[in-house]
Amino acid sequence: MHVTASAGIEGPAPADRRAWLGLSVLALATLLLSFDVTLLYLAAPQLSADLDPSSTQMLWIMDIYSFMIAGFMVTMGTLGDRIGRRKVLLVGALAFGAASLLAAYAPNAETLIAARALLGVAGASVLPSTLSLIGVLFRDPRQRAFAMGVWAASFSVGIALGPVIGGLMLEAFWWGSVFLIAVPIMGVLLVAGPLVLPEYRNPGAGRLDPTSVVLSLAAILPVVYGIKQIAKHGVDGVSAGALVFGAAMGVWFALRQRRLEHPLLDVRLFADRSFSAALATSTLVGAALGGTYLFITQYLQLVEELSPLESGLWLVPGSLALIATSMLAPVATRRFRPAYVLAVSLLVSAVGYALLTQVGEGGLAVLIVGFVLLYAGTGPEMALATDLVVGSAPQEKAGSASAMHSTGGEFGIAFGVAVIGSIGTAVYRDELSGKIPGTVPADAAGAAEDSMAAAHAAAAELPDGVAQSLMEPARDAFVSGLGAVSVVATVLIVALAGLVLVALRHVPPSGTGAVPDAGSDDAPEARQEQEDSAVEEAAPVAARG
Repeated sequence: MHVTASAGIEGPAPADRRAWLGLSVLALATLLLSFDVTLLYLAAPQLSADLDPSSTQMLWIMDIYSFMIAGFMVTMGTLGDRIGRRKVLLVGALAFGAASLLAAYAPNAETLIAARALLGVAGASVLPSTLSLIGVLFRDPRQRAFAMGVWAASFSVGIALGPVIGGLMLEAFWWGSVFLIAVPIMGVLLVAGPLVLPEYRNPGAGRLDPTSVVLSLAAILPVVYGIKQIAKHGVDGVSAGALVFGAAMGVWFALRQRRLEHPLLDVRLFADRSFSAALATSTLVGAALGGTYLFITQYLQLVEELSPLESGLWLVPGSLALIATSMLAPVATRRFRPAYVLAVSLLVSAVGYALLTQVGEGGLAVLIVGFVLLYAGTGPEMALATDLVVGSAPQEKAGSASAMHSTGGEFGIAFGVAVIGSIGTAVYRDELSGKIPGTVPADAAGAAEDSMAAAHAAAAELPDGVAQSLMEPARDAFVSGLGAVSVVATVLIVALAGLVLVALRHVPPSGTGAVPDAGSDDAPEARQEQEDSAVEEAAPVAARG
């Protein structure tokens, strides 16, 4: 709730001990979901050898999770607003644990694909619920901002520890063991959740519209599929058709939401400038990171020839920087406007991306310093943009707002991998063309011109001298590709810093307790609805336990 400092209205009560315990439970669930981002990539070689999936099956094993989590995020976030956010969270946690067991002991590729699909639906139930429940636990804007920083930090901890823990488990156990990490964590959530988390649902939400659910899936899934197809195979009729179909379904979905009394997604949220600008920031930061991160990890393993565990350890300093800045950013916004904090942090990220363009000269040391800086600048964005998205929405619509934030992040990463990543791939192929000596067999040379991973695999089958003559130009070309994606990311992040300064300049420091500047063009109806809902709904609907 936003009130002016001079209004004479008592602000929201500070969070109690139970709320902080609830935050720790939500952070644990968030940490687990971020674990799952990296674990399967580490296990892919072992499971491929064990289950012997076809190339098509392997693609579905890797991609079906992100398809389902992106497709069902809006539906599950809105469902939580209707039937109870804690209920959706706990059911999702139970399903995630069960699907993890199924994946761990999958006897064939078909079973693993089904398990990964269930994990995606379950993850779509858990992630927006963790965000929207933070808004219920913490009514005070400053405490909520700090809690969002904790949420962002826990996500980063999972990404940092995922390769390390996964690498250790794969060295000691079979590939399915990486899925078992989820079982005890979800068990803790199922036991502790009912004790420390409040239930919240919007009594005026109305019934879920099945047609809107189908339309949302028909809009999101083809777009995600089309973007991923472009990343793998370039633009073709299938990917273009999927994008056009998804866009058409998206327009139909939006038009239907405007007509419904109780929409699946209230498109009026986009009239709030804070909401739209913060959502765009999260999506574009995800695009820059998605397009670059894959090149960074491949550089460590394919150019520096580090193991997955060693690569994960080299990335830990960057993750520690992200954790620190995501926790400090909410404190900084007590004195400075979020726009200023975000803009400065984005410029720090831009410096990090710019350093990555110099990896060819400085090698591993420059890459790690650049990665630390770009992650240090990403931490405040994760905390503050998330808080702005959730805090800009009325409490009864926080579930759908959280889902939009998470879906935007998924789209951003997929877009970055497909579009920005394809630029790096094109530069790699162009730089490598004509550089491979004639002593390298034609089939190995052809494989190398497709990707750095293919070059590495082909070199492993060649005599040492021939392999070296293949890998030297491939490494140089790959570093050029990394430089290209880093240039694009640098320009994007600098432009985004300027956008943030303009679009969010009206948001005051959290320590003032003031509303956005009167001159801002935020939708007054949305802001008033937020204030009214915070007063009217808090006590009867967000009752604990």
